[in-house]
Amino acid sequence: MTGTALRPDQAEEFRATILADPTLILDDKDLMRTLVAASERGMGDNIIDLRGLAMERLEARLDRLEETHRAVIAAAYENLSGTNQIHRAILRMLDPDKFEEFLRNLGGDVAQILNVDAVKLVLESSDAGSDPALARISDVLCVMRPGFSETYMSSERGPTSRQVVLRQSIPQTDVLYGARMADLRSEACMRLDLGAGRMGGMLVMASENPHMFKPGQGTDLLALFAGIFERAMRRWLA
Repeated sequence: MTGTALRPDQAEEFRATILADPTLILDDKDLMRTLVAASERGMGDNIIDLRGLAMERLEARLDRLEETHRAVIAAAYENLSGTNQIHRAILRMLDPDKFEEFLRNLGGDVAQILNVDAVKLVLESSDAGSDPALARISDVLCVMRPGFSETYMSSERGPTSRQVVLRQSIPQTDVLYGARMADLRSEACMRLDLGAGRMGGMLVMASENPHMFKPGQGTDLLALFAGIFERAMRRWLA
């Protein structure tokens, strides 16, 4: 059998099916495109088929809408995943009942939940200096001279008032990360308000992934994390 023509009874049955449910053809873009092309051939070359042009534009618009729809859904899932991640990190951060355990937990479980490679807590003090006792407490804690956080968070344009700074260019200094500095590619710096009468502070997270933190990303979740962190720190410093 080489032909594709339908028998009369089959043609009538096919026609009845289409009349009963036209969406079988209307929802099929390939079928509609073929029908429009056949219609254009029947009208000749000197007639412009506005319906065909309109259909092409509608198809292009539909494709763009579908692409936007997929992008919105993907962004929503990513945002939900990020929110859940921050919530789990906050709950784990609040578990310890001793300051030393709090610091170890920050550089351990909390860093693992947030998928970062380094976490540093900077506290400013006029008595900053090398203190072996600090190293015994945790390698997360760094005590620096007053103004260090402001200088560290500043960009080439100068000081910033933002609470959270994301960047892919980490200052070339080993005072925070030591030997790990060479492996880190992106960083999030969160300014801390530790209460009246206390000097400033900063919480820093760094990653070997250059795209983990970068300018233009949303900072709402990190600001929430920093806000809860600084309140926890006020309790430890009280």
